[in-house]
Amino acid sequence: MSDEIQIADLMARSGVGFGTSGARGRVADMGAPVCYAYTLAFLQHLSEHHGLQPGSAVALAGDLRPSTPAIMAACAAAVVDAGHRPLNGGFIPSPAIALHGLERGIPSLMVTGSHIPDDRNGIKFNTAAGEILKADEEGIRAQMVVVPERISDNALPPVDPEPLARYLQRYLDFFGATALAGMRVAVYEHSGVARDLLGEVLAGLGAEVIRLGRSDIFMPVDTEAIRPEDVELARAWAADPGFNAIVSTDGDADRPLIGTERGEWLRGDVVGVLCADALGIQALATPVSSNTVVEACGRFAAVTRTRIGSPYVIAGMQALQAAGQPGVAGYEANGGFLLATPIEREGRVLTPLPTRDALLPILALLTRARKEGVPLSALPARLPPRFTASDRLKDFPTEQSRALLERLQAGGAPAMEALFGDLCGTIQDIDTTDGLRLRFENDEIVHLRPSGNAPEFRCYNEAASEARAGELNRACLQILKGIP
Repeated sequence: MSDEIQIADLMARSGVGFGTSGARGRVADMGAPVCYAYTLAFLQHLSEHHGLQPGSAVALAGDLRPSTPAIMAACAAAVVDAGHRPLNGGFIPSPAIALHGLERGIPSLMVTGSHIPDDRNGIKFNTAAGEILKADEEGIRAQMVVVPERISDNALPPVDPEPLARYLQRYLDFFGATALAGMRVAVYEHSGVARDLLGEVLAGLGAEVIRLGRSDIFMPVDTEAIRPEDVELARAWAADPGFNAIVSTDGDADRPLIGTERGEWLRGDVVGVLCADALGIQALATPVSSNTVVEACGRFAAVTRTRIGSPYVIAGMQALQAAGQPGVAGYEANGGFLLATPIEREGRVLTPLPTRDALLPILALLTRARKEGVPLSALPARLPPRFTASDRLKDFPTEQSRALLERLQAGGAPAMEALFGDLCGTIQDIDTTDGLRLRFENDEIVHLRPSGNAPEFRCYNEAASEARAGELNRACLQILKGIP
């Protein structure tokens, strides 16, 4: 691939394209030329539209997938060939490398497929001001790049420990050395890139840490559609009555997984509400798929609903700030928390980090439970009874998902009630902000949309009880399986 090519054409040719957050594709399709081309286009776009100067440092990091090192090497080669200096953060969380870029005023990128299986991977891009937005994606698509016949495989320098150390210190400084004193916290390590860091920060805040479930094989832990095996693991571990909580993250540590002392994993959108409340946030941006408990609880002055994906949540936070709202943050249904404005507490300041982060919600919930002397399970029990469940049909092509939604929308409420009316009754409201979200007169919700990261069809449900939400989700997926 030595001819000039436009990234939009490369997307069509390779199958590697932008999803809800960054570029994603099959590992088989993400060879060195494709990853080099994406990185070069990103840097060219920054030079044209974000003032990136020649010779700038560009920070890189990655998760623990087997394919990540080779992709990082290709990205580093593009950085060098573009006239910049790669800074190797090593295998560290996505928010850690993003924070380093923000504080240094340099762009960064993270090689990760997040929670999806390891036959896929991806690249998340950050400008010096934070995540790229949808307008940046369009600018990258339009770039023309030339990829050399031979791409260097030794452009990545030795690991710089500063990005990880600074990220760790951020939380030790803000919460304090005794914030979790007396707590006993289990860390589900699996193959998450934060598996060592998570135990270190908990211990640094005074907790006793028990490490569990470490894996040498990559595990696609999804905090939004929790695997049955992870449900069973948490229940088994909770048989030890001494745990105050079980905590974990997804593959790149931008989504938390938080289990109570009973071994019950908390839903990510409930975690987002509890984290925001614990931090004193006043205005929130969150996707349309998140639990409506955020409005029902009455704890926030403003709530903005967005399309699914961190770029949309960031745009929502920016709109809240532009409107003069103080104390702004955002979260996604997967639990990833984005901080738009500083948090002040007892003379300590937590600076903004407007990208998904797993550590902040974990620490915010644990420190609040410890401060109030209540079990972790008591925090969600204070919220109005609104419960969500979500799952997906795997190996469901995106084109097929979109065609189904178009057919339903064309048929209107009668077509939708023909499918789901026996389950939920009459439709009260239809929301097409992202996919097809149906609210029924009984206040139950059915929300359908194609995944932005993989060939999957996602179904989100909401009801007044946990059992009903789960029952509704299973029934909807069964209906969808039967549609020709």
